[in-house]
Amino acid sequence: MITFPIAKINLGLNVVEKRPDGYHNLETVFYPVGIKDALEVYEMDKDFPSAADCDLKVTNITIEGDEQHNLVCRAYTLLKQDFPTLPRVHAHLFKGIPTQAGMGGGSSDCGFMITLLDEMFHLGLTEQQMIDYAARLGADCAFFIINKPCYAEGIGEKLQPIGLSLKGWYLAVVRPAIPVSTREAFSLITPQHPMQNCRDIVMQPVEAWRNALTNDFEKSVFTLHPEIGAIKDRLYDMGAVYAAMSGSGSSLYGLFRQPVSLDCFNDEGTFKTIIPLD
Repeated sequence: MITFPIAKINLGLNVVEKRPDGYHNLETVFYPVGIKDALEVYEMDKDFPSAADCDLKVTNITIEGDEQHNLVCRAYTLLKQDFPTLPRVHAHLFKGIPTQAGMGGGSSDCGFMITLLDEMFHLGLTEQQMIDYAARLGADCAFFIINKPCYAEGIGEKLQPIGLSLKGWYLAVVRPAIPVSTREAFSLITPQHPMQNCRDIVMQPVEAWRNALTNDFEKSVFTLHPEIGAIKDRLYDMGAVYAAMSGSGSSLYGLFRQPVSLDCFNDEGTFKTIIPLD
């Protein structure tokens, strides 16, 4: 069985308070976008000599670390604990979503793996049960069970679908080959509640977002890496109605009325694409 995990962008991202457990409570709007991975899973032959119950191969984009620690395998292992008869599987993950980009690629693979295993092996999970499993593996993972625009609180796991559509807009995404340390980005933020909640701002016309819809990580990331901030400025120079960083970066996105050329972003290792939004 094959499925196509999708990416997300953050429409506003505010760090509102530090929690007793050391994490931070956030306010953000997740919006799904059609930049995709491909995840194929099929049952392993009972005689196949594999030490892993979930034998994963990742192609197209190199991911650092042991593939067996990937969120795809961790999702399988989590379900296996409650469904011990779950067969061993082969999984092939073709990465199309850029990594270390603030676009939720790994979290999406996790959420879509849970949904695929439920459907493939008839586990009978409810949506809420899948959300609960996903939330145990990562803050953004639960969103990729719902895959609809959502307002999120907590560490990103408290989700409320909202009636937001950006259909007709063009989304330009530029991810420079500059790694961003999320831990370092958090360390430079002073948590505070914004004057206006991002959930309310996004229900206004996109033209009203520029001076109201903020990502708290931009200040710290742009200070550490001015070249990332320069991409946002360039997107506005090209005619973006709204531009921002997604998550803690390093992807920047712009919303355009018409498609534009991204040929000016030609540094080695830069990911760039423009897609129509549904």
